[in-house]
Amino acid sequence: MITYDYPLNERIRTLLRLEDLFAKVRHFADSDGPREHHVALVTLFEILEVAGRADLKFDLVQELERQRQILLSFRNNPDISEEALDGALYEIEQASTALLAMQGKTGQYLRENDWLMGIRNRAGIPGGVCEFDLPSYHFWLNRDPAQRREGLAAWVNPLLPLNMGLAIVLRLLRSSGHAERLVATGGAFQQMLSGRTAQLIRLRLLRGIAAVPEISANKYALNVRFTVPDTDMRPKQAEMDVEFELTYCNL
Repeated sequence: MITYDYPLNERIRTLLRLEDLFAKVRHFADSDGPREHHVALVTLFEILEVAGRADLKFDLVQELERQRQILLSFRNNPDISEEALDGALYEIEQASTALLAMQGKTGQYLRENDWLMGIRNRAGIPGGVCEFDLPSYHFWLNRDPAQRREGLAAWVNPLLPLNMGLAIVLRLLRSSGHAERLVATGGAFQQMLSGRTAQLIRLRLLRGIAAVPEISANKYALNVRFTVPDTDMRPKQAEMDVEFELTYCNL
């Protein structure tokens, strides 16, 4: 199955973007190649940009505390595993503690590193990080992979509490809904929300279905238009009926 997550507010949109960026930086930082480590560093700069736009730490701490209180209300419920409940509460408490331990503005230690900010500024210019532009960066990229990984870890690890917190929030959000099996007749689907609230819409398709959903939603209705990419990946309206799963998620 291919899953498409569609956020319905800016807060969830930011969390999804950061989730994707943290996954990428972890993947490339774990590699050995200098090009992979360059991508990891550029991705770290993107995390800094996205995370610095809002008071993300405060929002995550608030949401984790709200979820902790909800879980505590399940104490002594015979239908709930105490062991699973304790594990979830411990995970939330660990994430909250790590977030609260973060000092100052998110990523300020990176902004105070003139060498990194020089790379960040040049990386925004096409071909701007060639060896003749940044010889010290070229030297770093030619160091032993273990030394580069050590440097990347030092720059990435202070931001990991954000990743820990948003991972918990998104996991709880994604598990909050119930999937419906639906059909888009002639590639088009509309559903009135009728007072239903959601923060995230999840749409799932079988991998064998050559259709791409274009989703739009407001407080009144959800619209999904399926397109079929041609050989140039230019979308055109699907003419066949498309079966899919739809989940409204809300915390």
